[in-house]
Amino acid sequence: MRIGVLTGGGDCPGLNAVIRAVVQRAIRGHRWEVAGIRHGWRGLLVDEVEPLDLSKISGILPRGGTILGTSRTNPLKEPDGAGRIRAAMNTHKLDALIVIGGEDTLGAACELAQGGLPLVGVPKTIDNDVNGTDVTFGFDTALSIATEAIDRLHTTAESHDRVMVVEVMGRHAGWIALHSGIAGGADMMILPEFPLPLRDVCDVVRRRKERGKSFSIIVVAEGARLTDGVIEQKPEDAKRDAFGHVRLGGIGAWLAERIEDETGFETRYTILGHIQRGGTPTAFDRVLGSRFGVAAVDLVARKGFGRMVALRGTKIVDVPLEEAVGSLKTVGPEFYETARVFFS
Repeated sequence: MRIGVLTGGGDCPGLNAVIRAVVQRAIRGHRWEVAGIRHGWRGLLVDEVEPLDLSKISGILPRGGTILGTSRTNPLKEPDGAGRIRAAMNTHKLDALIVIGGEDTLGAACELAQGGLPLVGVPKTIDNDVNGTDVTFGFDTALSIATEAIDRLHTTAESHDRVMVVEVMGRHAGWIALHSGIAGGADMMILPEFPLPLRDVCDVVRRRKERGKSFSIIVVAEGARLTDGVIEQKPEDAKRDAFGHVRLGGIGAWLAERIEDETGFETRYTILGHIQRGGTPTAFDRVLGSRFGVAAVDLVARKGFGRMVALRGTKIVDVPLEEAVGSLKTVGPEFYETARVFFS
């Protein structure tokens, strides 16, 4: 048997752990051959396929990113994309394909699987917003980086009597902002799920000043918006990727300017951006990625096509791909109310 593996969407710490586990389980456990598809779905469309063996994966476990490369190519938006994917799998004699990605990549996989292609999914996103799994690998690394950044900003904010606004990733889900804000001792977290008026943010800063606190830390997700103010955008002019997403960013700078204007307190902003994606994955993400990779190969062996491996509690299970891509996993009221306890 010969299987393929690809990584799509944004890069994510722990991807190489999955690739390594897929290759080792397939070769050592099942005596299968493995082909690596470069640059996500694009690799099958333009014939970027190469063999993967044990020597190719040696030493990749602690590396960030993906040795296969990635892209945001949507095969369903390409001319006869589904047919070309099927033809490429036939050309390279792939009996099954393991697709590692987030909602968009897995959404394409779901539709292709419904068309009869033998596909298995592995959830990946630092935003932790894929449904069907309690946690995705990459989130723990991004969270650790964001928390360390907030820790560091505490000292410089206090030294200069400043308000610091920290913008973290999170298009529709505020998991990174929520967890890093709690872990880093932020004074307020602003999430896409729970818009706040600007006055509430400014009131937090003022109350801290009244209590003798000379600085404040505000964490905001990139997709967050305030109820009484929006960043001026022209969606028709904004660049969109193959899945229709507009590139986000700028809420941190916008919010810092408004806080300073409203309160008169010196305010600075920091955008962590792709720093959250890069670098060495944490031990948790290495282990979870490895478990996912092994489980994905075993799912192929059971012919569990059209399904995705997932973490439920401490166990690895598998769920229908439809469950993963039907909607995003967002922060609910219970989690948010816990965070609000720590708003200054």
